[in-house]
Amino acid sequence: MNFFKKWMITIRLPFLTAAAVPVIFGIALAWQMTGRFDFLLGLITLLGVCFAQAGTNMANDYYDHKTTDDDINENPTPFSGGSRVIQEKIQTPGTVIRGALFFFGLAALCGLYLWLATRNRYEHAYTIPLLAIIGFLSGFLYTATPVKLGYRGLGELFIGLNFGALSVLGSYYVQTGQLGWTPIIASIPIAFLIAAVVYINQYPDYEADKAVDKKHWVVRLGKKNAIGGYLFLIYGSYIATAVAVILGYIPVLTLLVLLSLPLAINATRTLLAHYDKVEELIPANAATIKIHLTYGLLLAVGVVVDRIV
Repeated sequence: MNFFKKWMITIRLPFLTAAAVPVIFGIALAWQMTGRFDFLLGLITLLGVCFAQAGTNMANDYYDHKTTDDDINENPTPFSGGSRVIQEKIQTPGTVIRGALFFFGLAALCGLYLWLATRNRYEHAYTIPLLAIIGFLSGFLYTATPVKLGYRGLGELFIGLNFGALSVLGSYYVQTGQLGWTPIIASIPIAFLIAAVVYINQYPDYEADKAVDKKHWVVRLGKKNAIGGYLFLIYGSYIATAVAVILGYIPVLTLLVLLSLPLAINATRTLLAHYDKVEELIPANAATIKIHLTYGLLLAVGVVVDRIV
């Protein structure tokens, strides 16, 4: 396996849409509300958040190996069970954790650049380093001892926070220098959906996670009872957007997100029918990622078109 392919697997490149979607939406929302758009600042923001997610992915792989969670997992899928680079001897554990720190370092450099580039022209100059510190700590401590947020039923909360409110608000602030409730409220559906991605991907890992005392909500509630949590996150995102439109925080055109509803319905049907069958559930795992990506991009398109027309 060549060097490039090895590291694309290690950082889980296809899953970096979790970082890209909220940044793209935050930039689009900033332009819709203020007319401001700085390409370089937007690009550095996007790279920084993607680097942070890559670091988080690798840190999670390392610590899930240390707890033997991924090692004893007999049901890995393309969407769960980690990247498997340690288990398949593609990378050593030491290389993975050093890689995590390297990508966190790249993210920190991006954050430093953004802070230096904006601190003299924006108020609240503490915003960028504060958001970066919160993002790093919650990302690294998702599975790192002794905190292990993902083992305590707090994983979805912090994933939603990092790749919802923090990423949208941070991207919005970098472009505008402004803080406010609009980017936070507008980010709620994106936060719900990325939490839903993590949530449904815990189903195939149920047995291994339960064995190592990883008490996320699917383990706490059981596979069947946990379905309600998925329904809340998926359909709550549509309700959150509708409420934000009614309250005037985002334009009516953001209701374009309803075009993604068939994906949500299909994913729901699959989960209801196959919640206890790993292979049969895979289409729902894939569909949930597609919902997050499609929904987020439709939100961005909605605010951009509103600005144009």
